[in-house]
Amino acid sequence: MTLDTATVAALAERLENAELNRAPITKITDEYPDLDWDDAYAIQDEIRRRKIARGVKVAGLKGGLTSQAKMKQMNVEEPVFGFMCDYGAYADGGEVPFDRFIAPRVEAEIAFVTNREITGPCHIGTVLQATDFVLPAVEILDSRYENFKFDLISVVADNTSAAGFVVGGNSRRVQDIDLRTLGIVLEKNGEIVDLAAGAAVLGHPAESIVMLANMLARKGQSIPAGTFIMTGGVTAAVGIERGDHIAVRYQHLGQVSMRFV
Repeated sequence: MTLDTATVAALAERLENAELNRAPITKITDEYPDLDWDDAYAIQDEIRRRKIARGVKVAGLKGGLTSQAKMKQMNVEEPVFGFMCDYGAYADGGEVPFDRFIAPRVEAEIAFVTNREITGPCHIGTVLQATDFVLPAVEILDSRYENFKFDLISVVADNTSAAGFVVGGNSRRVQDIDLRTLGIVLEKNGEIVDLAAGAAVLGHPAESIVMLANMLARKGQSIPAGTFIMTGGVTAAVGIERGDHIAVRYQHLGQVSMRFV
């Protein structure tokens, strides 16, 4: 770790203000080129602390960079992780205020809800046994950096671009469906813009939670029972304009939709 506590706090304030005021900033590694992963997660943790101190509730955890191809491209060995806030939850089939974001994008995901604590190091069987149910979800991403120009360490500090989410469709027991072959269709304004299967996330979406649990274990933490976890984008992240209607259709899990107004 290269930053002192005061600098971590200052960067957390800068990033959170960019989110709350919808005012993008230059990526923080321009000013601090030697930032490392510990710095990035320390800044993210400070953003989380600031929000909780104001009464914001953490709605769940999330993974990012959850495909092997993306990890190889970015020269990393595991996904990145962040958290979601209660104020980022929007209703399935409802309206999402476009002005709430800087330059929003959406991606289809498969979400898990746990029914027991998961402590790393663990494996996929541990995660599946600790899963209460899975359900379809769409994440709204919104980088706080100007012109979507950033590096991965800056993204982690910015809470992995977390901005909102919509959960809908039908919940299913994980034992009842094959998440690897589960098909997903992402539509924007009635046009298909991406097709994917659950295996796009590390071969199986539960592997994202394995890596999250293992990362938390290195910090002496675990995933509590009852945690809502978005396992990372199955589809590409699709850019959004005001007025766009998004519908994502999931094999066995129904549909999630929203309109940006």
